[in-house]
Amino acid sequence: HVQLVESGGGSVQAGGSLRLSCKASESRFTFYCAGWFRQAPGKEREGVAVIGYDGTIKYSDSVKGRFTISGDNTKNQWYLQMNSLKPEDTALYYCAANTRCVAPMEDTSYDYWGQGTQVTVS
Repeated sequence: HVQLVESGGGSVQAGGSLRLSCKASESRFTFYCAGWFRQAPGKEREGVAVIGYDGTIKYSDSVKGRFTISGDNTKNQWYLQMNSLKPEDTALYYCAANTRCVAPMEDTSYDYWGQGTQVTVS
């Protein structure tokens, strides 16, 4: 069973930066979609940044220009560079991947999930 392990969360002041990392336990897998979701208390899980089946990248409007996703869906590791962090970015961040993907910004498109890493911005 492949699993995703993520790290890099923490607590920072507004305007600070964090870099999240996600690594697949099974390198033989090819992920056609890979990315990051987040869930804040009292809110639904939302897509943050994803790499689609064709390598295209999509960001949520709330993070565009501040966050950068890197890696691709055929490798075993990908990242989320988070700059200019805002208090509203506070959430549990989950990496996610799938061997097929129809709607990469929808959490229902993903079968493989990391355990979550907390990002807190004061």
